[in-house]
Amino acid sequence: MPQVSEAPGEKVSVVVVTYDSAEWIERCLASVAGLETVVVDNGSRDGTVDLVRSRFPDARVIERENDGLAAGWNAGIAATDKPYVLLLNSDAWLEAGATERLVAFADAHPDAAVVGPRLRNPDGSLQRSVRGYPTLWRLATEYFFIRKLAPRSTALNAFYAGGFDHDEVRDAEFLMGACLLVRRVAIDAVGPADEDYFLFSEETDWCFRFRRAGWRVLFYPGAEVTHVGGGSHGGSMFREQIRGHLIFLAKHRGLREADRARRLLRASLAARGVLFRGDRGRAYRDAARWLGSASTGSLLAR
Repeated sequence: MPQVSEAPGEKVSVVVVTYDSAEWIERCLASVAGLETVVVDNGSRDGTVDLVRSRFPDARVIERENDGLAAGWNAGIAATDKPYVLLLNSDAWLEAGATERLVAFADAHPDAAVVGPRLRNPDGSLQRSVRGYPTLWRLATEYFFIRKLAPRSTALNAFYAGGFDHDEVRDAEFLMGACLLVRRVAIDAVGPADEDYFLFSEETDWCFRFRRAGWRVLFYPGAEVTHVGGGSHGGSMFREQIRGHLIFLAKHRGLREADRARRLLRASLAARGVLFRGDRGRAYRDAARWLGSASTGSLLAR
């Protein structure tokens, strides 16, 4: 384990993007007390801003229109200047000593643009956060439930790093964005997060760009963070998840590959819409209809 930094506050600023986050924001911000913190609020209507200003007067609040998570990250990062930025979801909180350990680990690995901790669900169970870039095969294994045939198989579950138990340092294609320590000089080198993504896949794209530029993306289990998951959107943004896959593929693999993915996803979600009832089934059917409503280029241009 790297030597723990004695003064992470000299090296790291925290950026938390909020949207109707009143239920979780107190625990989130309490876990980074004493660090420079910027809260970027994307138009909350549930009293989040008033709560933050009342309970955490040292936090800087930036209120803006909701242009998505990446845009919120970029606004917060632009308001800070320390060597590291800790991007923390509003429904996540760091366990004791996590910030110090993340910073010390990043100091010991100067080629890492991104360091991510081990995530835990609120019940203490592991939340898998090491991920693989979307490809046609990986999307098929996920959306047709093929991965369930062998959940720990790398071949059938590369999208979620099958076979990896999250107990050792590992280079990752990308890490789930609930909590990421990002090196500022790496941001300066590759540019800010891509604001074409509204929610989902912005971290996928950024990590891809970091790695393409020669930086590493490292999973570090020596620091732990609890993450509720869906705390702000409540699972209501499924179409944005699908859209994120298509944006990534169109940008990095070409529009033809993205269109293949659109057809694959449409078929899988139509099948899911038949199998599942209630809100889940409706979300699948809605996404399938959307995918069938226009060409990939037209869908992404809207």
